[in-house]
Amino acid sequence: MAETIADIGEFGLIDRIHQLVKKRGVELPPSSLGIGDDTAFFSPRPGFELLLTCDCLVEGRHFLPEFISPFNLGRRAMSVNLSDIGAMGGLPLYALVSLGLKADMLVADVEAMYNGFLEELNPFKASIIGGNITKVKDATFIDITLIGQVKKGKIVLRSTAKPGDSILVTGFPGQAAAGLRLLQQSGVNAESKKDPLVRAFITPSHRAWEGSRVGNSGLATAMIDISDGLLGDLGHICQASGIGAELDQNKLPLSEDLKRFADEFELNPYELVLKESDDYELIITCKPEKEAELCSIITSTGKVPVSKIGKIVNKPGEIILKLVDGSQQRLTPSGWNHFTQ
Repeated sequence: MAETIADIGEFGLIDRIHQLVKKRGVELPPSSLGIGDDTAFFSPRPGFELLLTCDCLVEGRHFLPEFISPFNLGRRAMSVNLSDIGAMGGLPLYALVSLGLKADMLVADVEAMYNGFLEELNPFKASIIGGNITKVKDATFIDITLIGQVKKGKIVLRSTAKPGDSILVTGFPGQAAAGLRLLQQSGVNAESKKDPLVRAFITPSHRAWEGSRVGNSGLATAMIDISDGLLGDLGHICQASGIGAELDQNKLPLSEDLKRFADEFELNPYELVLKESDDYELIITCKPEKEAELCSIITSTGKVPVSKIGKIVNKPGEIILKLVDGSQQRLTPSGWNHFTQ
């Protein structure tokens, strides 16, 4: 019979996790301490600044267990945090993982989740150095605090976009939201697992490598990752920078998969690109004369396509969409909001 958490208890589970991280994670440097004491510690590198972020995934709100395996859930939870570090121009160093788990959860599922965490961290030589475990009755949760670093003077903020800047976006926003709709309609089966849109939702591709190179280049004026939708997160840049934006509908990136989905369900594909979606792509602003160089840096890092979708304008809080027919539409910069949706 498969072991549950109740069978081995809290400290038995902690020991399993400790052994798994030691075996499959990267080795910690001598000047640091990981799992096993009251706190972890590490020595910051000279010439770098620390970045800290945390994100929580709650069952029923951010994920449905029937739609995602424990391994892919671990990957997804870590990718969400990696995306934030990359959006500031940095790379990850260490993670603290707190879990709220049900007593009847299988130990093998917890181990699979940790393998998912390590799958995303290991390429960066980043480590899990601690965390916490608690028992819950209803919804399980994963709460990750990720510590990263960025070279001094290379942090990219969302509050420094300027009028006249070009607006760039990586990849194809909107695919994750389409993938979720497909899962909700058809469920998880052999066919849906193969769909690129479903994969975009279950295992989103963070752009931490690309974000770090953008930061080191010094060419970006502002940057943010797309976790609330392209329009919502562009709205965050506009609000923080005190500017507005003008978008060109013709230039919004549409993948063939998203076009197929929109045709099949009779939806406006451009609305899918703009509205709520957690794709973890990057929105980047830069001076027009730096646009080509910046695009080259991004595409050479991970073969990720980059699209210029518009420009920053001196109209605080206003986002205008230039439609295909030449007319204009004023957009409300709204994205995902936990307390209204």
